[in-house]
Amino acid sequence: MKKNIAEIIEVSNEIYDKGLVSGKSGNISARFKKDGKDIIGITPTLKSLSDLREEDIVLVDIDGNVLTKGKPSSEVNMHLEIYKKRFDVNAIVHTHSPYATGFAFSSKRLKRLEGFGAIKSPYLSYIEYEKPGTDELAKSASEGIGDEDVLILKNHGVICVSDCLKEAKLLAVFVEETAKTQFITYMLNSVEDII
Repeated sequence: MKKNIAEIIEVSNEIYDKGLVSGKSGNISARFKKDGKDIIGITPTLKSLSDLREEDIVLVDIDGNVLTKGKPSSEVNMHLEIYKKRFDVNAIVHTHSPYATGFAFSSKRLKRLEGFGAIKSPYLSYIEYEKPGTDELAKSASEGIGDEDVLILKNHGVICVSDCLKEAKLLAVFVEETAKTQFITYMLNSVEDII
């Protein structure tokens, strides 16, 4: 279990250092087994992902019962609802990365580019805005992600899921880079229209 917690801390630091979260925003979790039961390690609420310690990671069961000290992220129910519906998912990274979140606040859709998994549809899936930390967001996100690995939360941020934290983190980085590329493309095209 210590290894799982250490990985959550490592990935938290990495996504903070890469600018995918800032301040006290974003949250990540990982599912693992203990005594044959699902245990979820999740980052705490109101604490920066830049400087977490082992005691900061909160363990909960699949029903949300807190098993350790601390208060889990306000998005804990969103994570749990995804885990309940997706048995193939063992890691969730939720970011507010600037470019991808910029798309989430705009009318533009993010195209799904080559480089990370099969392209099942031309655009990344998204759901309409629900207030952060609510049961409505948890339900909408768990339904909206379907069998995809990325979900855009309108006016909010991005969720990336995978079977392991390393892959979920790499996906979050890839989504931000593709958003950056698409943003630059839109800007260049708009300059061409003026010239």
